[in-house]
Amino acid sequence: MASHAGLAFVIIISAYFLDIIDASIVQIALPSIQKSFTVSTADLQWVYGAYAITLAGFLLLMGRAGDVFGQKKIFLIGLSVFTAASFAGGLSPNLLTLVVFRALQGIGGAMTTVTAFAIFLGLYPEGPERNKKFGVFVAVLSGGFVAGAFAGGVLTTFFGWRYVMFVNVPIGIVAILLSQKYLPNAAGWVQNKHLDVPGAVTVTAGIVLFVYALTNAATIGFAALLTYVPLLISFVLLGAFVFIESRSKAPLMPLSFIRRGSVLASNTLALVLTSIVGGISFILTIYLQVILGYSAIAAAFGTLPPALIFFLVGGWGASRVLNRFGARKTLLLSSAFVTIGVLLLIPISAQGNYFGIVPGMVVWALGASIGFPAVNIAAVAGTKHGEEGLASGVVSTSFRIGFPLGLAVLLTVAGVFDPPAAAGAGALATAAAVVTGFQYALFAGVLLGALAFVIALRIKDPPPMQWGKPEANQAT
Repeated sequence: MASHAGLAFVIIISAYFLDIIDASIVQIALPSIQKSFTVSTADLQWVYGAYAITLAGFLLLMGRAGDVFGQKKIFLIGLSVFTAASFAGGLSPNLLTLVVFRALQGIGGAMTTVTAFAIFLGLYPEGPERNKKFGVFVAVLSGGFVAGAFAGGVLTTFFGWRYVMFVNVPIGIVAILLSQKYLPNAAGWVQNKHLDVPGAVTVTAGIVLFVYALTNAATIGFAALLTYVPLLISFVLLGAFVFIESRSKAPLMPLSFIRRGSVLASNTLALVLTSIVGGISFILTIYLQVILGYSAIAAAFGTLPPALIFFLVGGWGASRVLNRFGARKTLLLSSAFVTIGVLLLIPISAQGNYFGIVPGMVVWALGASIGFPAVNIAAVAGTKHGEEGLASGVVSTSFRIGFPLGLAVLLTVAGVFDPPAAAGAGALATAAAVVTGFQYALFAGVLLGALAFVIALRIKDPPPMQWGKPEANQAT
C-alpha cells in the first residue's frame, strides 16, 4: 500500500476540496435560489445552515465509527451519501426539499472529511513529513474557497443554480471508484464492533443544537427564544454526554484521551483561533461592501492578499516554521500575529479606505496561516493506532464550532455597542454607528487573541522520541 500512498493522499485531498468548494459555491448561488423559490432571506440561510449544522454535529460520531468499523468503509459510505444528496438536491422542487438534502450532504461531508483526516494520520507518522503534507491541506482548503466562488458564479450565470449541486456528482463518482481501489483497507480496531449509542446520541444532538443556537444568535441575538432554549438544551445534553462517557465500558470518547498531553489545550486553542477568523472575516466583508461600498467582486479581490497568504504561507511556509520551532513556539507566534493584526484593524472608520485595513489583514492572516496547521498537528500528537478517527473527530469539531461561535459572539458585541443613529442623521451617521460596533467587536477579537496566546503557553511539544516512528501510527 506504500506505493499508493501518494495517490491515497490525492484522494483524501479531493474529499476535503469537495467539502470546502461546496460551501463557497452554494453561497454564490443563494440569490438565484431565492429568486427561483421566492423565499425570504431568513429562510434562505438554511440552505447553508442545514449543511453546516449536520456537518459539525456528526463529526465526532463518524470519526469514532471509522475507528470501529474501518475508516475506508465509512469514507466510501460518506462519499456515496454526499454524491446522492447532491444529485437529489439539484432536482429539488421547493426550498424545504433542498434544505433536507443539504442536511444529508452535511452528514456525508462529516463522514468523508473526518475519516479522510484519520486515514491521513495513518499514512504519515508524526514528524516533518506529516507537517509538510498537512501544509498542502491548508493550501488546498484556501484554494477551494476561491475556486468555489469562481465556479459558483460561472455555473449559476450560464447554467442555473441546480448545476451547483449537479457538479458534485461526477466528481463524487470518480472519487468513489478511485477510493475503492487505492485507499488503505484497514479494518476497525474494536473487536466487538460496538458503538456507545447513548454517548453518540447525546453528543450529536448536543452539538447540532449548539451550532443551531449559534447560527440563530448571529442573526437574532442570544436573547431570542430560538437561541437560548436550544443553547440550554445543548448544555444539558453535552453534560449528559460527559456523565455517560465517565461510566461507559466502551466510551465514544474516552475522557482519558482529552486529558492526554496537549489534546485539551490544542482543541481549545483551535476553537478560539477559528472563532477569531470566523468573526473577523465576516466583519471585514461587511465593512468592504456595506461601509466602503465595494461590489461583491471588488470585495472578493480585496480579500485576495489574506487568501494568498493562506495558500502560500499556510501551504508551504507553515510546515517549515513548525519543523524548526515546534508546535508550542509556532502557536505562540501565531497567536501574537493574530492579536496584533486584529489590533491594527480597530482604527477602521466610515471615512476610511481599503489600504487602511491591508496591514491588519496581512498580519492577521499570517498568524492564522501558520497557526492552523500547527494546532491540528498538536491536537493529534501522540494518537495511538485505533484513535485516528477519535482524534480527527475531536479537532474537526473544534474547528467547525469555532466559526459560528466567533460570528455569534463578535456580532453580538457589535450589536450591543452599536449606538443607534439619530433620526434623520443620514447614511453617514448610520455607517459611523455600525463601524463603532465593529470596533468594539474587533477589540473583543484582540481579547480572544490574548486568550489564544495564554492557551498556547500550555501546549507541549511531543518528546523527540515520538517523532518519525511509523509503527506507532501507521495504519495496517
